Amino acid sequence: MSLYVLGDLQGCRPDFEALLESLAPGPRDELWICGDLINRGPDSLGMLRRLRAWRGPLRCVLGNHDLAVLAQARRAVPKLGATARELLGATDAGALLDWLQAQPLLVEAQGLTMVHAGLAPQWTADVARQEAACVAATLRGAEALPALAQMYGDEPDLWTPQLSGAARFRYAVNVLTRMRYVDAQGRLELESKEGIGAGAKTRALWPWFAHPQRRNRALQIAFGHWSTLGRVYWPEHGVWGLDSGCVWGGRLSALRWPERRIYSRPCPAHQQPG
Repeated sequence: MSLYVLGDLQGCRPDFEALLESLAPGPRDELWICGDLINRGPDSLGMLRRLRAWRGPLRCVLGNHDLAVLAQARRAVPKLGATARELLGATDAGALLDWLQAQPLLVEAQGLTMVHAGLAPQWTADVARQEAACVAATLRGAEALPALAQMYGDEPDLWTPQLSGAARFRYAVNVLTRMRYVDAQGRLELESKEGIGAGAKTRALWPWFAHPQRRNRALQIAFGHWSTLGRVYWPEHGVWGLDSGCVWGGRLSALRWPERRIYSRPCPAHQQPG
């Protein structure tokens, strides 16, 4: 049995279908998706329907765009974007949103860990599992609505086990779904989106996976979220960055595990940056 791990879909259902056709996974193979299932692309509604009806083994994690649409659709924040409006107008909106909200933020199997953005350098593997599980449990529980309303903000930016309540939830969400760079102390820097080495600002920062004190270095990690990385596999760090900018006219990429084989196909531009 193989795992096929796909990068950010962002509602680009035709590109997803085309890559799946070329991959031709077997009935026992698992499909994994690194988050940002919806938003920005041309068919978020069709994408959710396709995934919810998937008949084989499927594992997805939530990304920042998924959480943003959930916050809008659940009326936890006042802004209502086009994707949220499309979902709310669907006859099966309740079932689709419930399915999306029930997805985890970290999955593991066969020696591979999948998250959307990354893991804090200070987190051990056990702490990462615990924090991701706590976020998922909150989103599935009675406190989901206030948690979605309180998740926005860049503080706190440094991990400490003493964090609690909304601050701990927000920090974990930012790590798991928004992080790209950290500074030398491991503080989150959530503004920079450029690729590694691009510009003076990033030279004082570390990609989260390259921080020299990263405590989860033993894990093999597949992630999405960072379309400007410029390459997929970073063997020196044991990570695969699978967001190759499908929605921007880049490529949709997939990792076949444990074979460690990379597949990709070009995509038309559905949106322009900015």
